[in-house]
Amino acid sequence: MAVKIASVEKGSPAAKARIKAGDTLLSINGRDIEDVLDYRFYMPDTKLKLMIERDGKRKTARVRKAEFEEIGLEFDTYLMDKQRSCRNNCIFCFIDQLPQGMRESLYFKDDDSRLSFLFGNYITLTNLTEHEISRIIEMHISPINISVHTTNPELRCKMMNNRFAGDCLNILRRFVEAGLTIQCQLVLVPGYNDGEELQRSLDDLAAYAPQVRSVAAVPVGLTKYRDGLIPIRPFTKEEARDVIRRMIEAGDKMLAQVGSRVFYPSDEWFIRAEMPIPDSEFYEEYPQLENGVGMIALLREGFREELAAWEGTPDTARTVLASGTAAAPFIRELIAEAAAKLPTLSAEVVAIENDFFGENITVSGLVTGGDLIRQLKSVPMDRLLIPANMLRQEGDCFLDDVTVAEVARELGVVVEIIPETDGATLFAALVNADETKGEDSHG
Repeated sequence: MAVKIASVEKGSPAAKARIKAGDTLLSINGRDIEDVLDYRFYMPDTKLKLMIERDGKRKTARVRKAEFEEIGLEFDTYLMDKQRSCRNNCIFCFIDQLPQGMRESLYFKDDDSRLSFLFGNYITLTNLTEHEISRIIEMHISPINISVHTTNPELRCKMMNNRFAGDCLNILRRFVEAGLTIQCQLVLVPGYNDGEELQRSLDDLAAYAPQVRSVAAVPVGLTKYRDGLIPIRPFTKEEARDVIRRMIEAGDKMLAQVGSRVFYPSDEWFIRAEMPIPDSEFYEEYPQLENGVGMIALLREGFREELAAWEGTPDTARTVLASGTAAAPFIRELIAEAAAKLPTLSAEVVAIENDFFGENITVSGLVTGGDLIRQLKSVPMDRLLIPANMLRQEGDCFLDDVTVAEVARELGVVVEIIPETDGATLFAALVNADETKGEDSHG
């Protein structure tokens, strides 16, 4: 497969080698280039021989550069190829639970191994060809993030509605045998892959440690848009406690055997179970933050460290921090601690009920701009702090396409964006607006 070059950076090694926009890149040092993985893997060398096709004729371009220096080529897409969509029809798929009328990109289900390596996306293994499996092993791509859900092959086929989903677990074994580092997630559905089925998955994955570096269990997310889908209910408090017990017991065994806990329940389990969130030491190096594992502990740790060291006078502007309903009680505790030490601090947490997706959705990352505006309209404030995960990657709008600027205008306040897991930044924003304003402030 050849890749068309969209542009060449002026003054770059590629430009000096007289490569032009519109040329087709065929190979680097004799290795065919199919996509961004091939390109990134073969480009670090200081001496490169690029096979180029121009006007139907092939030519060799010799490039000299510093090690890891960019060649200077740009392509139409970052992947240099089309993004690959998911072949499964999982009973718990969140995208199937989205309402109509949202932006088109939100309905795309990706299952692309290249995005796993480049951006930490999770893949199911059902979309890999033998060529791609061999390439991942040859390139020793790691870590690779895998949505396992269950190690029971028959149950995996049932939950993912894909008759090949069980056989694909053999790919996980091959990656382990090749020495790749793997991170796994288990989306748990009550009555399906919890209880004894969860125990089976934990026991099976424990045998793959330390190549399997971490495993996160998260509860299924359920919106109010499930008409026509298989009925699924939320976990009860007792069921959440059972998940926590099994995960912690499995983690204790791994800690003794390989020196790492490996198995981690997400924060949401502790909230559902009405149990305290563990201290930061429990989460070691926070390997599964993207799955909501240890976010509250990390936030708490950073906030308290800053509070202990603070010797100034806080800003007295009326500040509101908007949060999902799950994290709100924990953030209120932190602000109460700050207020006890800094009596002039004027700050409160407002838990945003998720009217858009439904009451079962409690995380900050799925709060919409419309819900923010409606629920904060009558709340007196001068400043509004929101966690960055409420916004899409570009940082400009919410899931309902309401922009940060629109929220600021409708509420008549300055809006500041705070990394949700960054307790130090949150504390700085609370006590002194000027320290955190800038390109992330809107008003």
